Amino acid sequence: MPLYEYELCEGECKVCGGSFTLHRPLDAAPLTKCPACKKPVRKVFSAFNTPNITKPLSITDAKKAGFTVLKRVNKGEYERQ
Repeated sequence: MPLYEYELCEGECKVCGGSFTLHRPLDAAPLTKCPACKKPVRKVFSAFNTPNITKPLSITDAKKAGFTVLKRVNKGEYERQ
């Protein structure tokens, strides 16, 4: 379920603080009122979450993480490094 950010169209609220974030299904009807204070709200465009692109693990990093690192010797034959 995606996260949607909302803010009050006008005024302030001590309950919601004027803005809030909700998990909502894609097929849900648009939210028009704050669930807490019942004032009109609008959806705020926000950044989306992207995965961090990291460098590939080195052999020593893989070993430290608990993986068994194998080296190919022949076709179908491997040995531990």
